[in-house]
Amino acid sequence: MALLPACSSSPSRHVEIKPTTPPRVSTGSQWTYKPAIAAKFAQKEQGVFPRPPTLEPAVDFWRKTYGVWHRSEVAFHDDRYMGVIYEVMRLPGNVGEGLTNQQKAMVEQRKAFWKNRLSDLDRKLRAKAPLDEFDKQIVARIQSQGNLHEILPEASQRLRSQRGIKERFKRGLEISGRYDAQFRSIFREYNLPEDFAYLPHVESSFQASAKSHAGAVGMWQFTKGAAETFMPGKNKPDRRHDPIASAHGAARYLKYAYNKLNDWPTAVTSYNHGIGGMSRAQNQVGRNFEQIVERYNSPIFGFASRNYYAQFLAARDIAANPLAYFREGVNFEGPMGSTHYLASE
Repeated sequence: MALLPACSSSPSRHVEIKPTTPPRVSTGSQWTYKPAIAAKFAQKEQGVFPRPPTLEPAVDFWRKTYGVWHRSEVAFHDDRYMGVIYEVMRLPGNVGEGLTNQQKAMVEQRKAFWKNRLSDLDRKLRAKAPLDEFDKQIVARIQSQGNLHEILPEASQRLRSQRGIKERFKRGLEISGRYDAQFRSIFREYNLPEDFAYLPHVESSFQASAKSHAGAVGMWQFTKGAAETFMPGKNKPDRRHDPIASAHGAARYLKYAYNKLNDWPTAVTSYNHGIGGMSRAQNQVGRNFEQIVERYNSPIFGFASRNYYAQFLAARDIAANPLAYFREGVNFEGPMGSTHYLASE
């Protein structure tokens, strides 16, 4: 029974919107992830949530999305080779939670620019034509992440844009203070890893009123069908907007998924893709999760499903060490409406 998908530090350099003038290729920030920090707060449940090396570029990408890039910033990247980030563009003016039509047009214009540049670069390399300085910067960016001749073909077709959600993630952190202890207690009650208390960062940013296009609602994003299975109770009102009742439902789901799939990365991914879908992935590719992400071929196992476990790991990294990303401090809400301030260093 699938739970349907919810959708899903230093300032970046400003990139002027002039498609006829190539900007300098940039990752958009001076921020650098330090693996030693991640290892420190992964120790508590180390081994429970494995971190395959091949998944680290995706985890790093989502750390940037959640904790580095602001909502005014848009990353243009390869949707398979997640470490390949061509540019982080800063939208001018006031940028709200949703983009205006003009801002959307700017993003589409820039995306078209990059698609054309990547197609042109691929054509030049095939023809052994001379490269300009901007071409060479793109080549260097790709080569820093892998084999140029493996990544560049069809790179224009894999181009994707991703807005930062740093402000939204921080607000989710603040709200999480109200629920963290209760959620952890619930997962311990079901003999599950208590760090599942971080999962709403991925699903809803801890917004109890969240609703997806697929009809999933609440902080834990239950569909009506999944709620009937994992939040049983005849003649009771829809409790999907109740964070505590939904946390019990999520615990029942995750326990059931683990018993069916036998490892946490696959069970966590099933929260997005469904138990049946992940069972088919194991049957087709085997039980190695890295191989599932890399090789599983299904028209419905798309970007969101491939990245779901990496998103969970990234959210866990940030939530476990928020001052590394929000140095100004975080006002965590208390369980009874009080606030707990985590001061900046």
